[in-house]
Amino acid sequence: MVGFTELLEVRRKSGALSTSLGKLCDFKGCAMATPNIGTGPRPNTLLLSSSMRRVLVVDDEENIRLVLRTMLNKAGYEVDVAASAEDALEKVKSDPPQFLISDVRMSGMTGIEMVKQLEEEGSDIVTIVMSAYGSVDLALEAMKAGAYDYVSKPFKKDEVLLALRKAEERESLREENRRLREQLLEGASIASMIGQSDAIRAVFRIVEKVAAFDTTVLVQGESGTGKELVARALHNLGPRKDGPFVAVNCGAIPEQLMESELFGHKRGAFTDARSDKEGLFRAASGGTLFLDEIGELPLGLQVKLLRVLQEGTVRPIGESHDIKVDARVVAATVRNLRDEVRESRFREDLFYRLNVLQIDVPPLRARAGDLPLLIDHFVGRMNQRLGTSIKGANPEARRAMVAYEWPGNVRELENTIERAIVLSDGEWIQLGDLPDRFCEERAPAAAFLRSGELSIKKMQRYMERALIKRALDETSGNRTAAAKLLEISHRALLYKLKDYDLK
Repeated sequence: MVGFTELLEVRRKSGALSTSLGKLCDFKGCAMATPNIGTGPRPNTLLLSSSMRRVLVVDDEENIRLVLRTMLNKAGYEVDVAASAEDALEKVKSDPPQFLISDVRMSGMTGIEMVKQLEEEGSDIVTIVMSAYGSVDLALEAMKAGAYDYVSKPFKKDEVLLALRKAEERESLREENRRLREQLLEGASIASMIGQSDAIRAVFRIVEKVAAFDTTVLVQGESGTGKELVARALHNLGPRKDGPFVAVNCGAIPEQLMESELFGHKRGAFTDARSDKEGLFRAASGGTLFLDEIGELPLGLQVKLLRVLQEGTVRPIGESHDIKVDARVVAATVRNLRDEVRESRFREDLFYRLNVLQIDVPPLRARAGDLPLLIDHFVGRMNQRLGTSIKGANPEARRAMVAYEWPGNVRELENTIERAIVLSDGEWIQLGDLPDRFCEERAPAAAFLRSGELSIKKMQRYMERALIKRALDETSGNRTAAAKLLEISHRALLYKLKDYDLK
């Protein structure tokens, strides 16, 4: 391992420059220690990497700005300076640096206020604050506000350079995390479906097994869960991927037109039949026909659909003979078709013909661990579609989205991200860019108080349930980790899960 002294050593160009810097330090009351350089050959080694990294120094005293600028330039940094926090924020907007070194106490806006503003704006600039010995508490307050590290005044040269070196290492780790996150996203997807939770991975496994076979598949799930994505994945991963994928919503076409849409018609078969129509089954020949909302299909057409599935032929309206078709059928519904059969609203024989293989798509609330991946995925997609450059959601907005129940599932999440990007004024989605319901989700106690309930016992149960649910969401359902967050035993958590009917 390379020694720290070797890493920090910077060749002096002249003894006069060292003397000049020493005087400036004495003027400010700081002790700038220099590495102990021997009499032998001195290596011409830069402090950190050979690539230039940009630092913004913020201090209302000119001498400190000059000392730091000279020192950091010698260490291989590109340095800009600002005499106030307000000036620094303007420079950040026009040309953001990688690192920012700022005094805590300054006239006008303080260093802490500047750090808070950068944090609220979702800035990824790494901030190091400087504080006199008597104001270490202020430096710690700045770190709570979002600063990465602090250096005491009067500072030593090595302390400043070490803080920057640690910040460089942190940035390298963050970049590596981003790269690994992208790889994880690639590994956590299957044909446009995104996720790594156990619930969605179970769907991935079924899709991969079933895709190679031509058997009929029934996809069930709540509205907005991505049933069509499952159908497209079955198509794209199977031998019919080069054929057409034809989708039809059985609830969106009038009953009197549905038969013609599915099976086609001959010219003159009815008043408006001015030309032949092949129908969707024939259009999907060699590929896949996706029958969305199959539960909306009228009973009369259910009989004809059953015949097509059994015989592999269709008879267009007005035609005298059957026509062979070769389309794989994937059906989807939000309804429970077993209940529909019991209520005589869906044919039992058609149900069993469709339900050769069933895939249940989980709701988003059952796969909370996938939310960070999905948020980043939709931000990237919307940036491409809208021509924007939003970096993502800031921590507060992300926490609110993770805590939300998402009754509209993935479709609601996608629409929410699009809305937030359109309304966003900065580089990050803020909590204020989200609909009001997200703020309400973040304040369960306030919502409970507004209800007028005065029972302490009920309030305690309400808050316990909300905290347990949030802990489970943040740990992707890991009960041991959730128990640690809640500061209760694992056995106590299991008891409360049963008591509050949480899964």
